[in-house]
Amino acid sequence: MGDIKGPIFWTTSTMSDWRSILYLAATVGLASIVSKVIRAQLTAWKLRHIPTVGPKGFFTSFYGGFHFVKHAEEIVQEGYNKYQGGAFKIRKPDGWVVIITGPDMINDFRKAPDDYLSFEEAITDTIQTDYTLGKETRINNYHLGVVRTSLTRNISHRFADVRDEIVNAFSEEIPVKDDWAAVPALSTVMRIICRTTNRLFVGLPLCREPDYVRLNIEFAIDVFKAARAINLFPDLLKPIAGNLLTPISKAVGQALRHLGPMIQERLDQDDQHGKNWDGRPNDLLSWLLDQNPQGELRTARDLTMRILNINMAAIHTTSMAFTHTLYYLSIQPEEVITVLREEVEVAINEYGWSKLAMAQLRRTDSFMKECVRSAGSSTVGLDRKVLKDFTFSDGTTIPAGARVAIASIALHHDERYYEDPYEFRPFRFADMRAQEGESTKHQMITPNPEYMFFGAGRHAWWVSYQMSDSKA
Repeated sequence: MGDIKGPIFWTTSTMSDWRSILYLAATVGLASIVSKVIRAQLTAWKLRHIPTVGPKGFFTSFYGGFHFVKHAEEIVQEGYNKYQGGAFKIRKPDGWVVIITGPDMINDFRKAPDDYLSFEEAITDTIQTDYTLGKETRINNYHLGVVRTSLTRNISHRFADVRDEIVNAFSEEIPVKDDWAAVPALSTVMRIICRTTNRLFVGLPLCREPDYVRLNIEFAIDVFKAARAINLFPDLLKPIAGNLLTPISKAVGQALRHLGPMIQERLDQDDQHGKNWDGRPNDLLSWLLDQNPQGELRTARDLTMRILNINMAAIHTTSMAFTHTLYYLSIQPEEVITVLREEVEVAINEYGWSKLAMAQLRRTDSFMKECVRSAGSSTVGLDRKVLKDFTFSDGTTIPAGARVAIASIALHHDERYYEDPYEFRPFRFADMRAQEGESTKHQMITPNPEYMFFGAGRHAWWVSYQMSDSKA
């Protein structure tokens, strides 16, 4: 054997080692499947008082989870029709979820405190935050407060910059030509949205850097891919799978090449001159530094990770909503286009390109809201994890450890709330707002028990994480 030449030769010892590895892999794989099945069945037993839609047997429910991937909408619609005003449960690939229906249960859901129904814990489980977005951003999520306050307050001050970037991005991404040209809608829109939001986040010239735009768009895709893979493993093996599959190191490494020098310069200037030095940019990085807890969180790597996080939430939901709007706009009759164009011209002529002018665009707002109502929702959305047994006003109790969600698409097509719900009516919500006392209730950004695209309750604005994930 020792005289045999070649790149590889096998010995009895080598074969034995490979058999051991294969046996171990097979054992771990089988244990993972059995663990998933048993855990799902224990959850189903705790939820035995909640009616089931789809298979509920020991092994058939496991199949039902995969069946849900292709038939989510019809499964949820069946439960929504059958158990209206109550709750039912369905099996998704990653476990059982209780779906609530009716205005009373939805209001209970919206008002529930975080220590009972937790949005953050649901996100942590769904996206496997510790491995895909960084444990530091979960433990200390001060950047969410920055988005709620500083970013929101400064939009009007930065409106001219945002408009300038929209104009430039459109002219470069969709150049005007003499003849028809095919343009991939979603990918093009994502680049435009990424450039526009990052004009507000990190400013010129970085917001226009193609590699920086690309890595922000790809980061969210990589996060959801990794999360789905990690969730296939039992809890015991998730740390191993998470550390192997995490997209953080690659993304942060790439982003630091762009953001590192900028962040370090900003840190140095703040250290030397305080936070009010001349020329300090009014952007997301400055707002993060204003609220930064200091210490180990005041580093280029940590700040870069938070900018990637916020980009992930900002880009994808907005891009999907805008793409839906483009598709619907392209098939409208001329009279609808004329009404929208005239509304914009009147507002701009009177108020200029300003936030105040945007507030006058009721028909435009209605058109966009009708687009996302018709096609832009998740089948199951607004996921919450039950931390303490929670009892709804009708007496239904959901035990700790379970997941609760809302049937978004079914809700948005419920004839109790929307006349002819499967008919696209561009000015449906503008007509609603024309009624006495309804002027603000039906704006696109205003959540209510019949409209959940932007979420519910205190976390309405941050539902992008879930909406970006998938239609299921």
